[in-house]
Amino acid sequence: MAKVWVDEASCIGCEACVDELPDVFQMKDGKATVVNPEGASLDEIKEVAEACPTESIKVEE
Repeated sequence: MAKVWVDEASCIGCEACVDELPDVFQMKDGKATVVNPEGASLDEIKEVAEACPTESIKVEE
């Protein structure tokens, strides 16, 4: 299983990941956080990670 996390130091809280995958990401204190890494397919999570404007979403296989 892949490890998915958000680098909160670089996250700008744009909510793009939350909008795309609300079952995986949620906002906490103005930053995105992973609440359920199994809430979407790995391909979907990678796609959202690539779209993150600050490259704050990390995926380690």
